[in-house]
Parts: sequence; structure tokens; C-alpha cells
Amino acid sequence: MKGAIYTQKNDLDTFVYLSKFISELSARGVGAVVYSGMAEAMEFSKDFEVFSTKEDLQRQEIDFFFTFGGDGTIVNSLLFVQDSGIPVVGVNTGRLGFLASFTKENIFEELDDILLGKVMVSQRSVIEVTSPRSDKFFPYALNDVTISRKETTSMITVDSYIDDEFLNVFWGDGVIISTPTGSTAYSLSCGGPIISPKNESFVITPIAPHNLNVRPLVVNDSVNFRFAVESRVPQYSLSLDSRLVHIGTDEEITLRKAPFNISLIQPNNLSFYETIRQKLLWGKDKRN
Repeated sequence: MKGAIYTQKNDLDTFVYLSKFISELSARGVGAVVYSGMAEAMEFSKDFEVFSTKEDLQRQEIDFFFTFGGDGTIVNSLLFVQDSGIPVVGVNTGRLGFLASFTKENIFEELDDILLGKVMVSQRSVIEVTSPRSDKFFPYALNDVTISRKETTSMITVDSYIDDEFLNVFWGDGVIISTPTGSTAYSLSCGGPIISPKNESFVITPIAPHNLNVRPLVVNDSVNFRFAVESRVPQYSLSLDSRLVHIGTDEEITLRKAPFNISLIQPNNLSFYETIRQKLLWGKDKRN
């Protein structure tokens, strides 16, 4: 059995902690394969195998993909896991952490159950983007896809279609198309609803709409979206999670649910509703 180790940090505390975690894996007969981006900085490449692509993970027959950081680290794991089916175990060393379900302390208590498969597996949907430039960027997003203005303070217009039926012209700073996983990210900041991960849906959330009667819309995730953008500059920004590309206004894009999910390992005692209560401080009021 092998576990991939991925983090975007390379400080001394992370080095010490990961050394301990890898030792715990070794004590259970599990080999560690370390992300190449951190292996050299932490001098792990001398003692462990490394990975940098999905092909590396498949070639080395990885069983679990352990991430150490915040939710952004889990989201970035999509770049490596993709459609391989390797389950992701998120260990929260950051702050908020809607997705990173294990803490730095309790991961050691839960490790045996994880390796034995005695934990919950949450299937998370992924958005796929198609455009004339799809071969120039990684076309998948776990959280959301955002269409926004580029190099201008002027509003853009986004003509939107669902299954080739005209929906609306969004006039403002842009729109967000979010999965249930991403509903607690950028979409939430722009007034979008919180969606339980078990729902098979997407939400379209306008960004600073000029028409105040435009509101977020929740749709079934079986639909296909199509968007055409008009702007005073020849390009607009397309963000897939945290990755930014620029698209010409003469190019339409389409979005749909990807043909694969991401498997997210979670503790058995974890509740989505308890998580949002804790993270959003629901029920905490000085009057009570």
C-alpha cells in the first residue's frame, strides 16, 4: 500500500510534522510517495519516491492521496488525482477548512480506519470546460468556474444558455458557476446559497449584477451551459478554481458536469451541517 503526500508549504514546522506522519505510515507498512515540488525543498527526495503528474500516481499504484493545508490544497489535488479514482484525505493545517476534514492531531487517531476503509467517502462533482482553447489549460474545476472582466473597470455582458435555451444576459462583473463543493467558496461571498454536497446541482451566481432583480439560480447538474461574453476589451478572464486563463470575447465556452467525481475521505462522525455550524458560527449569539 502507498500514500501520496502533497502540501504547498515548505517551512520547518511542516517538515517536522510530515516526517512524523510518514513514520506513522511506515509503521503500518505503507510507503510514502512525496510531491516533487516539496520533496526538493524539504530534502525528502533523497529518501522517498516522488510524483508530479497523474501518470506518476498511477504508475506507482497510489492508494491514498494525503493533502496537508487548507481547502485550496485539496482543490489543487484535482490536478494530480483527476479521473484516477484515488481517494483524497484532507488534513487541515490552515484556518477555515470546509473540505479538510481531519485535524493535524486526530489524523493519527483515524489513520488505521482510513487505511482499512472504515470511513465515509464523499463523492464530489467536477465541472468540465470546453472552449477553442481547451487544449491550452486544465479544463476541470472542483469548486467553481468564474467568468469575469479583464483589464477594465467597465461591466461585461454575459449571454447565458442552458441546454441551448436562452437564460439571461448577466450585466455586471461576471458570473460564477459552482458545484455544491464550491458553494461555500466564492459563490457564498457573492450571495450564493449553501448547497449540501449530496445534491446533484450547480448554482449560477452573478458577481455584482447591475440589475438588482438578478439572483443566484440552482439547476440540476445534468444540464449544459453555454456562455458568450461582450466587453470593451478583447478578452475576459476565466478562472477554474484558482487557475486563471484569458479567453477572447469572440470565443464561446460551454460547461458541463465532468464524467468523473473526486472521492473525498471523511471521518465517520462528520456531519456537513455540524461543519457549517462550526465554520460559520451558526447558533452563536451574544443574546443567547
